[in-house]
Amino acid sequence: MAILKEGQNCWRKVSAGRVAYLIDGADYFEALVEAVKQAQKSLYIAAWDIDSRIDLLRRLPVEKTSARLGEFLNATVKQAPDLKVYILAWDFPMLYIREREWLPIINLDWKTHHRIHFHLDDQHPFGGSQHQKIVVIDDALAFCGGIDLTRNRWDTPEHRLNDPRRKDSNGKLYAPFHDTQMFVDGEAAAALADLFRDRWKWATGKNLQPVETSSNAWPSDLKPCMTDTRVGIVRTFPAFKGRREVRETEKLYCDAIAAAQESIYIENQYLTSMAVARALQKSLQQENGPEIVLVMPRESSGWLEQSTMDAIRAHILTQLDRADRDNRLRVLYPALADGENSVYVHAKTMVIDDRLVLVGSANLSNRSMGLDSECSLAVESEGNSQTAAVAAFRSTLLAEHLGTSAADIRKATADANSLIRAIESISGKERFLRKLEYREPSVDGTRLVPDDDWLDPEKPIEFDRIFDRFVQEEKRDSGQFHLLKISALMLILVALAATWRWTPLSQWVSVDTLTTLADYLKGSPFLPLAVIAVYVVGGLIMVPITVLIGATALIFSAHLAIVYALTGCLLNSLAAYLVGAGVGRQIVRKLAGNRLNRLSKQLASQGVLTVAVVRNLPVAPFTIVNMVAGASHIKLKDFLLGTALGMLPGIVAITVFADRVVAAVKNPHWINIAVAGGIALVLAVGGWLIQKRLRSQ
Repeated sequence: MAILKEGQNCWRKVSAGRVAYLIDGADYFEALVEAVKQAQKSLYIAAWDIDSRIDLLRRLPVEKTSARLGEFLNATVKQAPDLKVYILAWDFPMLYIREREWLPIINLDWKTHHRIHFHLDDQHPFGGSQHQKIVVIDDALAFCGGIDLTRNRWDTPEHRLNDPRRKDSNGKLYAPFHDTQMFVDGEAAAALADLFRDRWKWATGKNLQPVETSSNAWPSDLKPCMTDTRVGIVRTFPAFKGRREVRETEKLYCDAIAAAQESIYIENQYLTSMAVARALQKSLQQENGPEIVLVMPRESSGWLEQSTMDAIRAHILTQLDRADRDNRLRVLYPALADGENSVYVHAKTMVIDDRLVLVGSANLSNRSMGLDSECSLAVESEGNSQTAAVAAFRSTLLAEHLGTSAADIRKATADANSLIRAIESISGKERFLRKLEYREPSVDGTRLVPDDDWLDPEKPIEFDRIFDRFVQEEKRDSGQFHLLKISALMLILVALAATWRWTPLSQWVSVDTLTTLADYLKGSPFLPLAVIAVYVVGGLIMVPITVLIGATALIFSAHLAIVYALTGCLLNSLAAYLVGAGVGRQIVRKLAGNRLNRLSKQLASQGVLTVAVVRNLPVAPFTIVNMVAGASHIKLKDFLLGTALGMLPGIVAITVFADRVVAAVKNPHWINIAVAGGIALVLAVGGWLIQKRLRSQ
């Protein structure tokens, strides 16, 4: 039975006339340069990171064309009058700024040819990323795998410890680095082009058209590993702005591990995916199950990943050890001759028996299974030649790690009838595979708890999913049907809102009127009751809550204003909540639009966090949200607590801002002015970010 199943664990199964596996950055970059030089119409690049300064050709003499990525692309476009380049890179947070090219938009857009288009992709959930590593040339050739066109990726299969060519963009030596990329042509390349165009539309709102060329840019000195085969395109996409979640990567890993009979060989940067861990554990619990060889980095790069991802990995590996009753599991890392240094494994590769190869961008992490955007290619053997090619690929990978030849690996595996025994029988002089040492992490507070969801989330966080309930434009009803939905209650609310805005009654809620009233009541024990009454009555007649908070902040001292405003908002909310509960769910459902009905369902099902988030979203007037909450039957306790949590930061910000403005007017000291200006900037940026996040594509 086939492992790859279109529509289940892969997006498409498409044909490829040629398939090649490129091991390590040097081979990939050289093949890329040769292919791109012949591009005629289009070049698509999707990347997690990209650096215009990287030197692509470090083993070859550079003639006529610069080997630096930015200069190379610029020169190539100038020589091809119809060529257009589109680069889509992750719009990374500032946390990564020390590891990346500063302002890549300058070097890859502003300073390059006008036919090079660069865009930073921010259309992903909070904490997620555009993690695909794809290059497509003329819809005819495509690269896909784990290697980005950025610094610290170039290396040769020899992984020499002090190779002077292995320098980053700043001239600093970095450690040996191992990764893989797959190269395909034909329908497989065209499908990856479709994938890129869809992603470009999602990120920019602009359409790219397919191209037709006579290009045959396959490098003349690159021999295919397979010909005339079928390739599965495997994706991960998170649920976001109405787009459905895609978890093909996770499904294929689990299906392939379950189907394995003889061996499971995996190279990956991480092992924190609980779904994959469960699949491996189940495989180890089988009688006469397959051998499992995991090749991973000795440790992650940087203290943060070592304290988080490595801690989760150790927790999972401890569980796998306990399930390994038949000694069929090996967890290894590529060590160098001195024993102190190792090769950093960045690959995302799996080989099942002599049957299936997977090469792509997805780590064995929760986020790669459901939060980040990923793309991998999978080939399942359909004949003897392809079966031999799958085995040859695994042998080549092991030969690199063990410092020997692929032929030696094949012979040792056949002689021992065991992948594990073959590995253990071979040890090179310069490189070898060593057992990865790990300990179950402590949870005494000195180390991060290994299974906390926030360390390696597999879905957009709840906060982000609540946002997504309101980002899509509602379908417009016909004019007649829309008129039929207008109810007496809504007419009354609209009329009240109009009354306070456009009649003399508006004077009753002006700042001057409220200030006069407050001055009159100062010292009176009825002052707090009067303020609260204004909030309750004002809310019921649709006075914007921000007007009331702003007036309170201007009238009273900061600490009193915060107490009065928060109390007033809570009682305002309570009054409208009770009205909504009294009117009833069915009536509100009939009266409300689609968006408010979605809000009602979300409020009823989620509780405190949803209310807190909705308090900061412009989904409906404050009073309407309160009424919908009452009709949704959300628990009153959750409703009031969520309202307090959601509104308190804004109340504090508005109150402190107003207090500093008054102080700056009375005493124009630079500190008062700076504080007021800073708070105003924070409020403005916060509002802009919320509006940007809610904007539909």
